[in-house]
Amino acid sequence: MARLFKRKCDEGIALNKLKFWGSFSSLVLILAIGGLVVDQLAKFWAVGHFSGGGVPSIAVGPFLDLVLVWNKGVSYGLFQQTSEIGRWGLAAFTVVASIFIWFWSARSKDRLEAFCLGLVLAGALSNGFDRLYYGQVVDYIYFHVGEFSWYVFNLADAWIVIGAAGLLLDALFIGKNKDNRP
Repeated sequence: MARLFKRKCDEGIALNKLKFWGSFSSLVLILAIGGLVVDQLAKFWAVGHFSGGGVPSIAVGPFLDLVLVWNKGVSYGLFQQTSEIGRWGLAAFTVVASIFIWFWSARSKDRLEAFCLGLVLAGALSNGFDRLYYGQVVDYIYFHVGEFSWYVFNLADAWIVIGAAGLLLDALFIGKNKDNRP
């Protein structure tokens, strides 16, 4: 019993070490809210414009069209979820991932890392909101080259990819340990 109590106390101490607000938390919060709002406004427009049916795509350039696609899966339409359990499972994963990203960002000592985490958080929150509100994610940017069709995505996906790429570049080439890398 004493060991169990000590372990619970040690776990409590570890929880106390969780940092909720850090040096760059304001930056992360502004990016997360700003990215969420911009993506949700674009999604609101796409749903309103294309939901009537029979509305053709809008060519933005030779490689980019605006369309409406409902995505019940994750990136690239992988792991499509057709049941309520799958929908809520992905929504729960998004909540857990967002909390993890927030706590990671609160411990960040580097502006680039915090910036990238803010972008990833913005994307996670916006796509998570879609899952809760629509039951699926609104995708509206269609990238293609001639007959080659890439995929349909949204700004939230772009925030996540840019943030993840920035974190990877920081870890491999820019960050504090760059001199110790092979």
